[in-house]
Amino acid sequence: MNANSDKGAIVIEAALETMPSVPGVYRMIDAKGDAVYVGKARNLKQRVKAYVQDRRLSERLRRMVSDTESVEIVTTHTEAEALLLEANLIKRLKPKYNIVLRDDKSFPWLVMGEDHPYPQVSKHRGAQIRKGSYWGPFASAWAVNQTVTAMQRVFLLRSCADTVFASRTRPCLLFQIKRCSAPCVGRVAPDEYAKLVKQAKSFLAGKSGDVQQELAAEMEEAARSLNFERAAAVRDRLRGLTFVQGNSVVNPASLSNADVIAAWQTAGRTCVQVFFVRGGHNNGNRPFFPVHTKSEEIPEVLAAFIAQFYDDKPPPPLLLLNEQLPEVELIAEALSLKAPYKVEIVCPQRGEKRDVVLHAEVNARQALERKLAESTAQAKLLEGVAKLFNLAASPERIEVYDNSHIMGANPYGVMIVAGAAGFDKSAYRKFGIRGPITPGDDFAMMREVLQRRFSRALKEQADGAALTDWPDLVLIDGGAGQLTAARDVMADLGVNDVKLVAIAKGPDRDAGREWLHTDGTVPFQLPPNDPVLYFLQRLRDEAHRFAITTHRAGRSTAIRRSELDEILGIGSARKRALLNHFGSARGVKMAGLADLEATPGISRETALRVYAHFHPGAQRENA
Repeated sequence: MNANSDKGAIVIEAALETMPSVPGVYRMIDAKGDAVYVGKARNLKQRVKAYVQDRRLSERLRRMVSDTESVEIVTTHTEAEALLLEANLIKRLKPKYNIVLRDDKSFPWLVMGEDHPYPQVSKHRGAQIRKGSYWGPFASAWAVNQTVTAMQRVFLLRSCADTVFASRTRPCLLFQIKRCSAPCVGRVAPDEYAKLVKQAKSFLAGKSGDVQQELAAEMEEAARSLNFERAAAVRDRLRGLTFVQGNSVVNPASLSNADVIAAWQTAGRTCVQVFFVRGGHNNGNRPFFPVHTKSEEIPEVLAAFIAQFYDDKPPPPLLLLNEQLPEVELIAEALSLKAPYKVEIVCPQRGEKRDVVLHAEVNARQALERKLAESTAQAKLLEGVAKLFNLAASPERIEVYDNSHIMGANPYGVMIVAGAAGFDKSAYRKFGIRGPITPGDDFAMMREVLQRRFSRALKEQADGAALTDWPDLVLIDGGAGQLTAARDVMADLGVNDVKLVAIAKGPDRDAGREWLHTDGTVPFQLPPNDPVLYFLQRLRDEAHRFAITTHRAGRSTAIRRSELDEILGIGSARKRALLNHFGSARGVKMAGLADLEATPGISRETALRVYAHFHPGAQRENA
């Protein structure tokens, strides 16, 4: 043992003196108070004791022991509960010696609202607080959009918002192209629409065969009654259902609700490909790239991935894998605790299920090959950036800043981040400009953004936090003026170890003729076909895209705020009631007192308050 390992072993031995022999989770804490390793055990004392036996440990665990300054434990009733807690802590704390699934993206779901007489079908992300039936998850927004389109085409369900539904006076385009039954204007009876909703739920639950038989019988009945227009409409729905049923890549008849998970490993990197099958339909697939050391084998990576992947989402009844897992019974037991049914984990060896797993494995291999190719190209570009700007090494973190506004209105600044793995979208940041700033003063906006970003980082450092997000290069969209503004902010903060570069388009604003401004050299240009120039343009364009998107979102929020928000006592429910009744804030403003009192959900007192806000003279007269 080296001296550091001895110190860590002494800390662990001291913790063992009071450690119970029960199931639980242990955390190894370093000098900065961060968790460097999280593990679970059936017997905490027996498991943690293994870390003082240095010769039996891998190099990774020896380094972990040397970093350990304290040990914290949480006891649980069973080992399965310990496994769930371990996965939750690893995903939240991201310890550097664990296998970590770094993916913060939420999965989209399809929701059929049940808080309206005519349920709406729509895409949903986030907490499932709305009353309704949820179906999913789906691998991507594209996959759920395809299903929404199928719901419109086959079952003619509405997808419009409730406010739009309430204000319609004639059918919209979706009715004209046979994608909606137009319940907003009474083109379908409530019981008939309820029947469509019931058929849609049966389809989503995997009973598409029953739906197909029901539609076929309905078409034949209409034809026998000589209602050929009705028969043709049902025929079109049948054709749409047949198209949807045959449109999936992975859609085996033997699978109803399952996740197909396959891992592939090359050059110390692992890709885990997940296919979602729900109700017999393929809901799409997504690749994941867990962070781990090169010594970790596929079974260990796959086991850690599954535990963390289902930490915040319900597992299906069946998981199909391409590798046998260690402690597979324990993992299945832990997942079953999260679901109202037993979860089975299977590694099929033959038949249709094996074919599906092999298909997922091929997708995992291809995704990993693309990732490795991109990483190699990215590494060469970062080397080129380091050489161009005389950096000591390839930059691990590049931050790019940009602003967006329209004539000074709704100003926002943004920061995007790029590194060896490409764009790190989880590190993107938005800055609503607080001011006071002269409208359109881009220099002042840039100064505020940099001041807020770096002063906060320095404060966190002063409080003892590690500077894990300190940039090696800061790229600013602009010219010499923006560079000067950035330099002044950094000088005021005492930051002198970050390279500042401004990238500005030429007088004609032609891409490929950008001027680069940085300290220590005169402004210069790169050849139009230089790969490093393309890379810098991509960084600048991504920052510009994010700035525009952020500005538009902020502007839309401001536009959605109406004068009704300024009336004391008018909350979201009353505002919705008024807008649904009158169609717009202008309609509310033009309404008479009697009309306001007749609005469902609006009392006389509230009507008087609304009327007085828009007619202050009338308020005095009534008073």
